[in-house]
Amino acid sequence: DLVKSTFYNDNGTVSQEGFYKNGKVHGQWTSYDESGKKKAMGEYNEGVKTGKWIFWDNATLSEVDYANSRVASVKTWKEQVLVNKS
Repeated sequence: DLVKSTFYNDNGTVSQEGFYKNGKVHGQWTSYDESGKKKAMGEYNEGVKTGKWIFWDNATLSEVDYANSRVASVKTWKEQVLVNKS
């Protein structure tokens, strides 16, 4: 029995949305900033982060793998701005 939950920022935009099962976060979960851009997305298994989570922070994208409730690995990419000098 999953219960969908949505939390809101003070400005009315969605802050977080996901599901609860037996009172614990479970399944897909997504967090947003106040402008509506995604900040984080991943899966919970009965309250425990599991598998790959993606985190966005301005020009940085991070992929974090969780195993046994712990960070197993982290990969980070930064957006590079190319400047054309003519």
